[in-house]
Amino acid sequence: MSSERIDPLSLKFCAPRYFEDFVVGERFYLPSRTMTEGVFSAFQAASGDNHPIHYDRHYCRAQGHRDLLAHGYQVLIQACIGAGVLPQMMGPSLIGFLEQSSRFLKGVYCGDTLYPQVEITGLKPQNTTGVMTCRITIHNQDGEMVLEGEQKYLLRMRSNG
Repeated sequence: MSSERIDPLSLKFCAPRYFEDFVVGERFYLPSRTMTEGVFSAFQAASGDNHPIHYDRHYCRAQGHRDLLAHGYQVLIQACIGAGVLPQMMGPSLIGFLEQSSRFLKGVYCGDTLYPQVEITGLKPQNTTGVMTCRITIHNQDGEMVLEGEQKYLLRMRSNG
């Protein structure tokens, strides 16, 4: 057996990029996810949201819904960029998540599969940092957009020294 050692902090998924390496129009897809009963239960447990529209099928049907209706935040978290390669590309240049806005366009039900996408729509340079603005969209299995919004991230610029 080899006694070769590694430095876990030196392992990289991909080469890190800085603010000025990104381009408006770049798109990043996130893995699809089906909204199973398990996802509904986990979100209910984590959020504490106990409204019956999220867990009581009889109640949902009485309100005109075809199945359990996903909580808005349950849908929004599907656009968490950490599920994809973008934050790996940002690497140590990522300083923080600044802002999030979203519009919920259609209901999401138990059994629906969601397809998130992130697109860089703005890059605003500052002195040593820059703000990356991203449009987020989530579509369902029928190709219908169920959510759109915007996220902003603060990134370091490449050191000139």
